[in-house]
Amino acid sequence: MGIRGELYTNQIVVDNRAYYFNVKENRKGDVFLQIVESKKDEVDERHAIVIFASELQKFCKGFDSALSFIDKNEKEKKKAALEKKKSAEGTQKKTFRSKKIEDSRENRDDGIKRSGKVHVVSKRTDK
Repeated sequence: MGIRGELYTNQIVVDNRAYYFNVKENRKGDVFLQIVESKKDEVDERHAIVIFASELQKFCKGFDSALSFIDKNEKEKKKAALEKKKSAEGTQKKTFRSKKIEDSRENRDDGIKRSGKVHVVSKRTDK
């Protein structure tokens, strides 16, 4: 047994965080799991939770339930994104012109070529 009652320790490092899974035994002989999150930013932060051996099975069931919800949710998000992508590929931009605009263009005989685009002309005069 270690100095602090540690029976087993496992460390996982992810980006700027480290997670420690410590199996410990207290003075009474109770075995428990201590999960510590150590976050290294401007100030070192440490957060710990303790789960006693008698509660560990219930904790694992709750943890597994949360993991399966996350997996299911991620699959649904990926499926929705794929369907959205497929529907976006199926639709193409179409340009429609009003029949009134076509008729009015044909009836003009002022000698000006019109492209159908709107041209903005500034009325401001520089002095």
